[in-house]
Amino acid sequence: MEKQFNVVGRRLPMVDAAAKVTGSAQFTDDLVFPGMLHGKILRSPHAHARILNVDVSKAMRLPGVKGVVTGAEIPDRQYGIVPKARDEYAIAKGKVRYIGDEVAAVCAIDQEIAEEAVELIEVEYEELPAVFDPRDSIKEGAPVIHEGVTNNTSFAIRKEFGDVEKAFAESALVSEDSFYSQAVNHAPMEPHAAVAQYDPIRGQVVLWSSTQIPFFLRRNLAATLQIPESRVRVIKPKVGGGFGQKIDMFAKDFCAAWFAMKLGRPVKFVYERDEVFIVTRQRHPMYLTVKTGMAKDGRILGQQFLAYADGGAYNSTAPTMMALSCFFLMVPYHVPNLLYEGYHVYTNKPVGGAMRGHGIPQARFAVERQLDLMAERLNLDPAEIRVKNSIKAGEPHPGGFVINTCGFAESVQQAAEGIGWKEKRGKLPFGRGVGMGGASFPSGVTNMSHISSGAVVQVGQDGGVNVLTGAADIGQGAETVIAQIVAEVLGVRFEDVRVTAADTGITPLDPGTFGSGVTVRAGNAAKIAAESVRKRLFECVADELEANPDDLVAKDGVIFVTGSPEINITFPKALKAYQYKDLPMPLVGRASWMADTSEPTTLFNQPGNFSPNYSFMTQAAEVEVDTSTGKVKVIKMVTAHDCGRPINPMLVEGQLEGSIAGGMGQALYENVITEKGQVMNPSFLDYGFPTTMEVPEMESYDIETDDPVGPFGAKEAGEGTQLSPAPAIVNAIYDAIGVNFNELPVTPERILKALEEKKKQGA
Repeated sequence: MEKQFNVVGRRLPMVDAAAKVTGSAQFTDDLVFPGMLHGKILRSPHAHARILNVDVSKAMRLPGVKGVVTGAEIPDRQYGIVPKARDEYAIAKGKVRYIGDEVAAVCAIDQEIAEEAVELIEVEYEELPAVFDPRDSIKEGAPVIHEGVTNNTSFAIRKEFGDVEKAFAESALVSEDSFYSQAVNHAPMEPHAAVAQYDPIRGQVVLWSSTQIPFFLRRNLAATLQIPESRVRVIKPKVGGGFGQKIDMFAKDFCAAWFAMKLGRPVKFVYERDEVFIVTRQRHPMYLTVKTGMAKDGRILGQQFLAYADGGAYNSTAPTMMALSCFFLMVPYHVPNLLYEGYHVYTNKPVGGAMRGHGIPQARFAVERQLDLMAERLNLDPAEIRVKNSIKAGEPHPGGFVINTCGFAESVQQAAEGIGWKEKRGKLPFGRGVGMGGASFPSGVTNMSHISSGAVVQVGQDGGVNVLTGAADIGQGAETVIAQIVAEVLGVRFEDVRVTAADTGITPLDPGTFGSGVTVRAGNAAKIAAESVRKRLFECVADELEANPDDLVAKDGVIFVTGSPEINITFPKALKAYQYKDLPMPLVGRASWMADTSEPTTLFNQPGNFSPNYSFMTQAAEVEVDTSTGKVKVIKMVTAHDCGRPINPMLVEGQLEGSIAGGMGQALYENVITEKGQVMNPSFLDYGFPTTMEVPEMESYDIETDDPVGPFGAKEAGEGTQLSPAPAIVNAIYDAIGVNFNELPVTPERILKALEEKKKQGA
């Protein structure tokens, strides 16, 4: 692309990099206040049980205990991230629905006393029958987990585009295959934490929380506490990883605020590592059956899906997750005929929620794996099939998506070249192989209400630039990207921009970090606010430069006339001129941005353009399988990514590399193992995810497109690339040993068993 920028496109370190590497960055658990109390939660030992009685008298008598609360005492208000799916109390009322459900909370002068007090609470339960598999839970006669929810199905979606049966009839090959993707935990380094403080004079509770979405948290907290939102202020300190696991409100948020209001002292709750595994969220286990019809040349004519998602005990983001799983089957490939049936089913297990890709990784694994299977059956090259079926910018989309730019076909070709596809596919020695997978992802959500992002840009007399944004930086570099955008617009140094973010008391409304929308949504708001400041500055100095304001450019701290750089004024002198004209200082620009939409919809009931724009990506893997141990070594991963114009290529690379590690975990290692609802591996030691020792050689390629909606042409980067590593790795395993795996993770035990069966069959 020809456009040249000064700050956008530079590989700049994160604005908080120094604080993080020197240890001065403050996370929620680092906060300490005078007189602070500590909380602990009593959790259910039963997968499904009625609560008959809770006796807290012994706990209350323990010296140092300041308060105990049970579900019977809190307001009768359920919460949830999706309004139509609210089904959860901060502390369970009446019955518990999984091992770990909250039963009571204690507040004490230190953590040890709080833990001791929890052990003194006596609970009388009536155990109920439990169910642990969505295919059993959906049957007639299964235990009822939530009264009034038929067949334990809290959300169902059925969408049909075109005529699938006609497409199958016209296909040269129709294949039907079943797949399973396991439960995966986000495993953020920072455990979930909350600290609350109450001001009785102002009647305001302030909550510091390791959250991705401060404004949504404020809404849920106000609703469950039954106080106005204006009396709740949520501040996000540094967050040590979220990956979707921190978009929900949790009991720790409610209980910290509850006790702070009742006791008038600061209160802190911090989850233990096993609590992070058991009682927060996980990627939904999902069973998928996929039927695809292909023409002889590899064109996809129609697809049919049946999906059962194991939601665990509560909804969290269930409707959104299922809708995404459905609609994103129609990108990156052109699927003219599609029938999707999906069910979110309650079980007595840990709760599913948003996790990088949000319902799409499970479906994408199935599609990408089946594409390779069908390519083999048609004697076609899997890479060529992907290019042949690539969706194209500007073409009508069955689901109503508006695709302004699309570099998917180029990403396939670049990834193939990077991995050495032509030289290696099917040609390496037994035990070694290559594979690939493709994907697409939205840059945030368009069709929802309350989804605008605001920004305030303020320029002081000394030329310093302050930005207020509600965007939540959870380690991905959101504040850095916003600072680059503002610096580029104003023509100032990156170092001169300061960002204050994610404080509902002082920063503008923002939906927070989910769905990969921050760069486009908050970036556009910051860009427009900065342009407002620049416009007034240009109007002020235009007379002095004897130029039209529209002909002025700001760059390198200088404002000059287009084509005549010698006619200029420095940024500080321009500010002084503005001030000497008795114009009000500081210069302030405000903006709020949301993507165009005809009317709010969430795709639950009708199709529509879900996102402002869409990223596209392909990842290719080379693996080596040790046929004596079953271990898989990922030797190399190549990522080719159309994220529009990267605002900060180094941060994009970081996201891509993180997604490779995450995809490796999904493909080979990670699995939240439960037995009768009990999580058996709730620790970093037992869970198992790739470390730096397993991370392979990585190459990344930018497929630059100039998107007309994103700030400076940017689209999302990072979350979408979480979708394709797992199928790329499993496809490479097939190329290496000729064994098909439709179930994740592909563990050494499964590989050895499959090789043994293959040997018996004489293959």
